[in-house]
Amino acid sequence: MASLEPVVAANPGVLEGLDNYRNLVAAQQPTWPDQAALEEVRQTLAKYPPLVFAGEVDILKDRISQAAQGKAFLLQGGDCAETFVDATADRIRNRVKTLLQMAVVLTYGASMPVIKMGRMAGQFAKPRSSDIETREGLTLPAYRGDAVNGYDFTAEARNPDPKRLLQAYNTSSSTLN
Repeated sequence: MASLEPVVAANPGVLEGLDNYRNLVAAQQPTWPDQAALEEVRQTLAKYPPLVFAGEVDILKDRISQAAQGKAFLLQGGDCAETFVDATADRIRNRVKTLLQMAVVLTYGASMPVIKMGRMAGQFAKPRSSDIETREGLTLPAYRGDAVNGYDFTAEARNPDPKRLLQAYNTSSSTLN
């Protein structure tokens, strides 16, 4: 495939290095009560293989570039927010089947290639506009997704738990396989 000019010029500040993101302010982050446990999980995750490899990202960038030029259609589908309990083989298979069925229709109707991109295997955390939620006089941390805390409105469930980040990695890995 021929090299294509980028659709959007890269920000020189971002190109300074792969670790540049560490200098940026991360908004809407959970308040982790146990910083030592969080750091331990971070160190563990840093040793794990990436869920997506650089070559796969390069291929996707090339394909998205084709869509931006009107030479292909980009179809992205999946849930806005995922839960660990819903990451079953049957549900994943059904989501993929739905995407493939839609792609067949679009390929026929649009007479062009369809880039299929699943929005899955990583939608386990979501930003929240408020750190807290109050119900019937009880104030607890907001639910930020299964990667951070539990959905049930109890102090135990809503306590951010770094071990959930490990479960998010493992569930994402299983989904991708």
